[in-house]
Amino acid sequence: MDPAHHADAAPRPLILAVLLSGGGTTMLNLADRVDDGTLNARIGLVLASNAGPAAVGVGRADARGLMTITLERRLYEDAASYSDAVFQAVRAVKADLVCLAGFLSLLVIPDDFAGRVVNIHPSLLPKYGGKGMHGRHVHAAVIAAGETESGCTVHVADNTYDTGPILLQRRCPVLPDDTPESLGARVFAQECVAYPEAIRRAQKRKMKSEK
Repeated sequence: MDPAHHADAAPRPLILAVLLSGGGTTMLNLADRVDDGTLNARIGLVLASNAGPAAVGVGRADARGLMTITLERRLYEDAASYSDAVFQAVRAVKADLVCLAGFLSLLVIPDDFAGRVVNIHPSLLPKYGGKGMHGRHVHAAVIAAGETESGCTVHVADNTYDTGPILLQRRCPVLPDDTPESLGARVFAQECVAYPEAIRRAQKRKMKSEK
């Protein structure tokens, strides 16, 4: 590695808490980038919001030797009490950054994590965001609207769905014969580049703020 590049490296890896509600493909992408050394981070926790669809994601995290916890949203009275439990778990691993990775439960973000929760969404926000707009639903809506371009957005999460400052977007074409599945695969390829890059940028901002 170039010594100058080495000098710019963070003194320690960022500790990530990855939150998911499904199969964990985004979590696996981040884990792969950590393993290949292109992302100076460590996944300190994988947290799932349910014991159903997320069981696949939890199993994949277990197979990678990652610490996992399941906090079922349905067992909590409201978003505030659920969020309290989530961030207690996040604080316990001293996470620097919370990465929402197909996490479908709305969070109330506490003051100590303001600006430190990021989300990736499979559209070019502000288009095709909001409650219920996730996965296949997004791609179907994009196709139905006759869009010629789609992509993904990484943004700082706030207390509503798919809003907050945009950090990074990557684009891809919508083809005339696309299905939600084929478009979804093309968008996900962009997500695999965008999320690690957004985390690297967050790491650089953190380093500058600590100087």
